[in-house]
Amino acid sequence: MDYLIRVYTSPIDIPAQDWDALLAKQDAPSPFMQHAYLAALHTSGSATPDTGWTPQFTTLWQGDTLAAASALYIKAHSYGEYVFDWAWANAYADHGLSYFPKATCAVPFTPVPGSRLLAIDAAARQALLQAMLDVAKQHQLSSLHLLFTNPDDRAACDALGLLQRQTVQFHWHNHTPQGQGFDNFDVFLASLSQEKRKKIKQERRRVADAGVIFRTSVGEAISSEDWCFFYQCYERTYLEHGNAPYLNRAFFEHMQRDMPNNWVLFVAEREGQPIASSLVAVQGLGTRDAVAYGRYWGALERVDCLHFEACYYQPLNWCIAHGVQRFEGGAQGEHKMARALMPVPTYSAHWLAHPAFADAVERFLERESAGVNHYLDHLAERSPFKRLELQ
Repeated sequence: MDYLIRVYTSPIDIPAQDWDALLAKQDAPSPFMQHAYLAALHTSGSATPDTGWTPQFTTLWQGDTLAAASALYIKAHSYGEYVFDWAWANAYADHGLSYFPKATCAVPFTPVPGSRLLAIDAAARQALLQAMLDVAKQHQLSSLHLLFTNPDDRAACDALGLLQRQTVQFHWHNHTPQGQGFDNFDVFLASLSQEKRKKIKQERRRVADAGVIFRTSVGEAISSEDWCFFYQCYERTYLEHGNAPYLNRAFFEHMQRDMPNNWVLFVAEREGQPIASSLVAVQGLGTRDAVAYGRYWGALERVDCLHFEACYYQPLNWCIAHGVQRFEGGAQGEHKMARALMPVPTYSAHWLAHPAFADAVERFLERESAGVNHYLDHLAERSPFKRLELQ
């Protein structure tokens, strides 16, 4: 099949209706791959050449039909990716070679698995990946990386010989490991071991005893005042850790205007004043496949266990009440298992132009993959759920 290849230096130049129609056909769409989200990252100045993210959005066209598309960036660093390759960059530097710039296919600052190679079929997906490799070679880049891929992406990467890497995240599902659903939060707690159930109750009691209550706003009901307060919390958290936030206020203004129905806001209040907030993204709300994504949080006051309440217990309670089937907790965080977020493998794929380094990375990934699988087995033995009684 012959395709017309077009590479865009700004996502806003790609027709939004074509991009989103293609996204809707994928097995693992997410709100973070919507045109409005990617465009907001660019137009707000959050992910642009000035911040080290140079768009090279690669697309395949059949006449006026968008057959395949990817959010591809040329990167001057590895910040905001959450699949860590700093050791690879250091190895290049030790040998007098430049690892940067490189090419990355990902949603900036968003470690959420999902479709990366949007395509109408497997043939178009593989042709898109080949076009992305050609872009990397044309720009004489060190490498190409696809982050947080889905099975269709991985099949295309396997076909073209990319190296596969495995990492671990922690996700909550709205049922026990045996498939029993949760009618309410108390039923969820009852499914846990006594130790974990007691710990959660203690943590929630500390927040309640501190006089903190929560209110929840969904979609367009999130007011401009609430969005402003949320950003104040979000920015404070980054600054307290010595970093400027990845996302600026303008980005969240775009979210309020262009994607309001993909967000749920939890605001903690004490004595009538807001003191903390957490923002959760949602996909497919009201359907059997609804997913929620824990994304951002911040606090203006310190209250013991407030982070756990705002980022886990309030969202999980809301997910149960609204039939959300999965809650993804974001990058890293073994402590999430105590809140019944269970380990799941996540994947990335990598191509390196330098043959010797490609061989070295392949050997490294073989060892790393064995270690990750052992880690997953170890975590599975520490399930927070009650053990089944032997019959």
